Amino acid sequence: MGASSMKRLAFPLLVMLAVLSGVNGGEAIHEIIPSETQVPMPEPDAERLNDYIIRFNPYRAWQLWPGKGRLYKGAEPHGKLLTTFVNDEAYRSIKNRTGMAYDSIIVQENYTSDKRFDALTVMYRIKGYHPAGGDWFWVMYAADGKARGSGKVEVCLRCHEKKKENDYIWTGEVW
Repeated sequence: MGASSMKRLAFPLLVMLAVLSGVNGGEAIHEIIPSETQVPMPEPDAERLNDYIIRFNPYRAWQLWPGKGRLYKGAEPHGKLLTTFVNDEAYRSIKNRTGMAYDSIIVQENYTSDKRFDALTVMYRIKGYHPAGGDWFWVMYAADGKARGSGKVEVCLRCHEKKKENDYIWTGEVW
């Protein structure tokens, strides 16, 4: 085998070794191609949703609701102080003012007036889940992570239907 043939064979091999060894900027192959690490959206189930927002796609890494900071003034039944996080789908929907897209998740930390964490309330929009309620799946988790109520929660529906024209959202305008 001649020198030019060796060079032609060696170059692709060197490129592959560089990529696999991290010469590409320190990223492992799974960081470049994350498809095998992506977790599908959860079913309308309080336990699976909790796993998703705590373990697989931690809500605290998401954007805050645009224009809202941490510990803004809230109202019952949510708490005196609130912090609201939104996943990418919800964030884009709010910023583009297109209404809330399906797969939007809104996570609201509920605090007492003395800034003690009290509960976590979640709205998750699932296509076809409950058209009469805007397709929202509601959950309220106690401070210990156990669901106090989930699904088509009547008290949530009664309150949020007052904001039906805003996709059942009280926190801010989405249209």
